[in-house]
Amino acid sequence: MFKKILIANRGEIACRVIKTARKMGIKTVAVYSEADKEALHVDMADEAVCIGPAPSKESYLVADKIIAACKATGAEAVHPGYGFLSENEAFSKRLEEEGIVFIGPKHYSVAAMGDKIASKKLALKAKVNVIPGYNDAIDTPEQAVEIAAKIGYPVMIKASAGGGGKGLRVAFDDQEAHEGFSSCRTEAKNAFGDDRVFIEKYVEEPRHIEIQVLGDAHGNCVYLHERECSIQRRHQKVIEEAPSPFLDAATRQAMGEQAVALAKAVNYQSAGTVEFVVGGKDKSFYFLEMNTRLQVEHPVTECITGLDLVELMIRVAAGEKLPFAQADIPLKGWAMECRINAEDPFRNFLPSTGRLVKFIPPVETPGAVRVDTGVYEGGEISMYYDSMIAKLIVHGADRKQAIARMRSALNAFVIRGVASNISFQAALMQNPRFVAGNFNTGLIAEEYPKGFNAADVPHDDPAMLITVAAAMHRQYLARNALISGQMPGHEYHPGDDFVVRLEDGDDYHVTALPAAGGWNVDFAGKRHEIRTTWQFGQPLYQGTFDGQPFCMQAERHGLNYRLFHWGKQIDLMVMGARAAYLQSLMPKKLPPDMSKFLLSPMPGLLTQVAVVAGQEVKAGEILAKIEAMKMENVLKAERDCVVDKLLANPGESLAVDQAIIAFR
Repeated sequence: MFKKILIANRGEIACRVIKTARKMGIKTVAVYSEADKEALHVDMADEAVCIGPAPSKESYLVADKIIAACKATGAEAVHPGYGFLSENEAFSKRLEEEGIVFIGPKHYSVAAMGDKIASKKLALKAKVNVIPGYNDAIDTPEQAVEIAAKIGYPVMIKASAGGGGKGLRVAFDDQEAHEGFSSCRTEAKNAFGDDRVFIEKYVEEPRHIEIQVLGDAHGNCVYLHERECSIQRRHQKVIEEAPSPFLDAATRQAMGEQAVALAKAVNYQSAGTVEFVVGGKDKSFYFLEMNTRLQVEHPVTECITGLDLVELMIRVAAGEKLPFAQADIPLKGWAMECRINAEDPFRNFLPSTGRLVKFIPPVETPGAVRVDTGVYEGGEISMYYDSMIAKLIVHGADRKQAIARMRSALNAFVIRGVASNISFQAALMQNPRFVAGNFNTGLIAEEYPKGFNAADVPHDDPAMLITVAAAMHRQYLARNALISGQMPGHEYHPGDDFVVRLEDGDDYHVTALPAAGGWNVDFAGKRHEIRTTWQFGQPLYQGTFDGQPFCMQAERHGLNYRLFHWGKQIDLMVMGARAAYLQSLMPKKLPPDMSKFLLSPMPGLLTQVAVVAGQEVKAGEILAKIEAMKMENVLKAERDCVVDKLLANPGESLAVDQAIIAFR
């Protein structure tokens, strides 16, 4: 067994590998860019080596620097995690030539299966069902349009070296094929250093189901059941679960056996994932691609099998045999994973960067709740890397219990300082189609066709938010009364009657009375009992509401309260009746008119300004491009207009809502 390994990655997955290595008694070496010098994985590792500037193409993607770090520290093997160099054939081969073990498949397997074009041809030879398409690299957008038209729309334009939804577009007509090809090539080159693109038929109403495989150097290969990954937004996975609510035992076995046959065809030695698209009521399935690395969603497989995939990867790389056969692999309970990302669901999921003012994940419970993360409170979410903050994983006896545990865990996940997608995840956990297991990869687009907003987040009992806010405010006033009462001549009673005013201006009259262990709140003709041990400054307001346990996130700023519960965010004011009346008389300040400006919807790097001063622009024309978290975002004109002047230049780092272009 290795004595020391290097993790050629960052963030959550680097921390994940370090935990297993530590459990196995293996020393670890972290590598980091200048932007990551204070990152959690650097602190966790036994040693750390700086490998360059913040951009990944100057640090995490430079094989020479990784190899030099191995030699400097005496690391015998490299675990690549996922992304970066994890599926780079040349990197795997270089390590082998340098006498360093790659904790992953052999370079020839990476070459055969990591390349989507080559793997599709190999699958055809192995008589595995594949989706119709053009299996060679495409050189120009004009060629892409011609090929797409022959295949028949809709088509999927994919980067050969792509992954994680990057370098992928769906086109429904010639214009989308032309634009999608160019965007795919740009993203692929920036993220993977490989701009080859191919096209295949897009299967409508598909389910995305993948099979986890594991092989060793002794000819053994097994599958560890499936993962359902159909809940996607813009082809990026949002929620993963295992097993799938769609598959039956026969289909699971058929897909597993095909996945193993494909892996054996390239002498696969490590953990890998064979992805399938499953369509129709007949559960017919087609090979999509093979990811020759550990997947982001591997924890759900670990939950239902009880296996540590990182440990098994390390043992296989060290030459050990798999310690079990196919028949020995259990399928226990149900697991789900939510990807908690730094993005604002109420601003079309645009990336959010900055400092984590508060980061309090839910309490981890063995066999029930797990949190994999690479960040900490006070740390920074950088614009240079992907948007993942953490992975929240739950395990239950069945799917119903897993959903219930995920809802509770999301409710207790506190993130402040950057926007997160927790409210969106919570809404999905309440979506009737998701709860019923009746969905495909189009669920999010179908359920939220106009984007996601606060009205899309259902709440079991909105009255609960109003009564809890009144109880919190009454408790605050009681504390003030106690403090003042200790000063002679300053005694006062805070009063029990309040007005709760919501953002929309509606007023709700409530009465909050002290009771043993909490408060009794009268609202809309009903008395609610709130019992809590909450103290000011705590981000979670916990206790019982009408006898039932609850946990709510709460912030207070004077008379203003912001509450979070089941993904619902509500801003309100709590005040006495006279104060409420006076407040209603105050004039409201209107926001400035910014309709004649193009504003940056996110923090990021301005890579292109496509117009000049004085230019007439038609609706739909490209105005600018912004790159953030390895994704290219194209800003287009919403209506016909004339450019007055440019307020930012390519190469500038933009803040959210920063003006880029002024119009006449």
